[in-house]
Order: sequence, then C-alpha cells, then structure tokens
Amino acid sequence: MKRRTFLGGAAALALSSNALADILRTPFNTLPANNPYLETLGLQLYTVRNELEMDKEATLKAVKDAGYHQVELMNTMDSDEIVTIARDLGLNVTSAFFNWETVANPNENAPTMETVIEKANEIGLKHLVFGYIGPGHRESVEHFKAHADSASIAGEKCLEAGIQLCYHNHSFEFKPLEDDVTGFDLFIERFHRDFVKFELDVFWSQIGGWDALRMLDKLDGRVTQVHLKDLKKGTKKEYDEGNVAEKAFQPLGRGSINMKKVIAKCKEIGVEQCHVEQDQSPSPIEEIGVSYVHMQEIATGKAAKEPKPKKPKKDKVDDKALDDPFGG
Repeated sequence: MKRRTFLGGAAALALSSNALADILRTPFNTLPANNPYLETLGLQLYTVRNELEMDKEATLKAVKDAGYHQVELMNTMDSDEIVTIARDLGLNVTSAFFNWETVANPNENAPTMETVIEKANEIGLKHLVFGYIGPGHRESVEHFKAHADSASIAGEKCLEAGIQLCYHNHSFEFKPLEDDVTGFDLFIERFHRDFVKFELDVFWSQIGGWDALRMLDKLDGRVTQVHLKDLKKGTKKEYDEGNVAEKAFQPLGRGSINMKKVIAKCKEIGVEQCHVEQDQSPSPIEEIGVSYVHMQEIATGKAAKEPKPKKPKKDKVDDKALDDPFGG
C-alpha cells in the first residue's frame, strides 16, 4: 500500500504529527525515581498490528514520536524488516514473542527452539517470550505440567545462549482445574526459577481474578518484564480471551488498574522493563499516546494535558486477534 493511501485511510496516524504532539508537550528534564521505566518504555507491536500491515515505517515513526523507546516484536521469526526500520528510527528491540507451539505443541510447522534462539541472537534479543497456549492444550493439570517442564528445558537452552525466556500470561491460566488448582499455580510451582521468568500482563491477571499487585508480590524475583494495559471499570471476570469485549481494553489511566502502584511494585521487586500493550483500540496510535502521557504523569507527578478523545465509530471485531492472540 502506498504511503499516501495509508495516511488517508488511517486518520489516526495523522495524530502523530499534530494532535499527538499536543499530548506530549508537558516537559520533563529529569527522570524521577517513581517511574524508572519511562526512559526504556516499550510498546508491544500487537497493539498496532493492523497499522503495521498498511505501512511499517509510518507506524513505527508514530510509535517513536509518541515517546516510546523500544518495541517488542510479535514474532521472532518474521520481523527482520521491522527490526531494521525500528533501529533506524532509534527504537530499541530487546524482546520478542515466538510461536507458542514450539514449546507447547511441537510440530513441523513450528520452528524448533534452537532455530528461534539462533534468530534471537541474530537480532540481538535479551528476552524471548512464550506467550500463549491454544485451546485444546490448556484444559487439564497434565497439560500445564507438561508445558511447564517443556518451558524449563527451552529456558535452559535460552540461558545458555545469553537470553532469558519469559512466560506471558493471559487469563485462561487462572481458571480453576482439578481440586481448584490453576494452570498458573502449576507454572509457579514447576517453572525452573532461573530458566523461566514471567512477563506479567496486569490486565489478564486482573480479569482472571488475580489482583495484579498481589501477583507481582507473589512472583517477587521472578518477573523480568511487565505488560501494562488497563481494564475498563466494571468488567467481569473472564477466563476465555476470545470472550473479552473490545472496550474492556483501555489506555493507561482510563481504566481500573492503579498504574502508579504497579510501577512502584515493579521497581520494588526488580522488574527490568515494561511494555505498554492494548489488544483492542478504535484508534491505536492516539491511545498509545494517551498511555505514554499517563506514564509521564506518574514520573512527574503532574497531570499532562490530554486532548478530548474523538467519539469512535462502531467497533468492528478483529477476527485475527480472536483466532490467534499472538502478542496479547
């Protein structure tokens, strides 16, 4: 798609050069200790997956203009062009997801762990993220025990290559199984503490019924990365990611999760870095700006001016997101 077509068809990207610039006018000269993650703040690119399909360079520039310092890849194996563009724009790339079947359902269509590690080293990644388990592979205690053991084996291989393997949760892991034990309980118990760390997603923890702050406390010393995303107030518990309403996903500061407390807890337990993510949005480029502003507010202790959000058009279901929430 030609650049002018992209900009005409995705009006949100125009925000990156005018209205979004207004969002980010609040200055800060030093980084206060109450938000040490602002200077390395990442964006999980699943947030802008549709925009990337239309124009990678324009989308990544908008991410950079919004204030982000790095991007987290949706898939280690097919992101060479994105990595090149991102780094040319001054965006770091240190973390990436990979095909969940490599660990949880090895088959001829999934790359081997050795292949993933080789590619990760080629890119220069520090973190690899095992970030999903598909239906049919997550319904029993035995499923989760097997995945935990496989992940620990994969994590040892990663660590030998100088890369940290992390597990990124959704909410299905918090569904009670036999004797009320959950998949997440089994992961905490069976993941090797050094080989497999956690990339805790506070939204999915919260909607799964596990308070994000208590979860961070529980995992003290075992969380290397955190996904920051906000949950609409009043949203009910839901274990199936495919049943979560699009409007449940909110920019930081517009939902029910106290991000200031989350950031403080991340600092307390030694989290290395944080990535903003918003699985669904009527205007992703605009709303990543809103999330960045909230992180800036946490850092400065001052309320930054935020433009009034435009009334979105009727939501459309993103079938791709429901079928394969790869970055979720």
